[in-house]
Amino acid sequence: MSKIENLASKLAERFKDKITDSVVALDELTIEVQPADLREVCLALRDEDDFSFEHLIDVCGVDYLEYGKSDWQTEAATSTGFSRGVEKDRGESDVKWGKGRFASVYHLLSMTHNHRIRVRTFPVGEPPRIDSVVDIWPSANWFERESFDLFGILYDGHPDLRRILTDYGFTGHPFRKDFPLIGEVEMRYDATLQRCVYEPVSIQDRTLVPKVIRDDSRYESIEEGQK
Repeated sequence: MSKIENLASKLAERFKDKITDSVVALDELTIEVQPADLREVCLALRDEDDFSFEHLIDVCGVDYLEYGKSDWQTEAATSTGFSRGVEKDRGESDVKWGKGRFASVYHLLSMTHNHRIRVRTFPVGEPPRIDSVVDIWPSANWFERESFDLFGILYDGHPDLRRILTDYGFTGHPFRKDFPLIGEVEMRYDATLQRCVYEPVSIQDRTLVPKVIRDDSRYESIEEGQK
């Protein structure tokens, strides 16, 4: 049994029904817990000698709105160059997703045992809400603010939950899958008012097609001269 599989076994024995899913892939362990059990599990992961996850490396949000769908044919169209785009109305995804739309993911590190773990939970409601872990790992402070700013996940109990990457007057959450790629407003400096103002975006939303460079006759003479 590998080190990561041994850790997965200990977690399954310790938490039993509190872990709803556990995956070992690429020598990494991911566990899923219910939102109501998050703090209890995190405290045990930090304090119990078998785990000793003293460090929280990252907290990030994930939006699974269109999980399994793609706007581009990638593997199937690698050798064709153009025509990578697919129809926007693609119907149902081949990948069935029976979990929540938003996830809050915690990356933990144990310096004592030299192992890592990824903990994922699915906040509920709209806006989605989950308990903060700032009092467990203080490093979660800015990470939870980033997740709130970009995905709109609210962390109950956070001491200062405000935007951290976008402007304080920003509307929406730009990493949500349904947020328009061109944004909703644009900013410019108004010389009359002598301040920055926000206005509706003035550009049209469109899908960009990757440019593929093929053989070009303009360079044939240069290549022949180098031979």
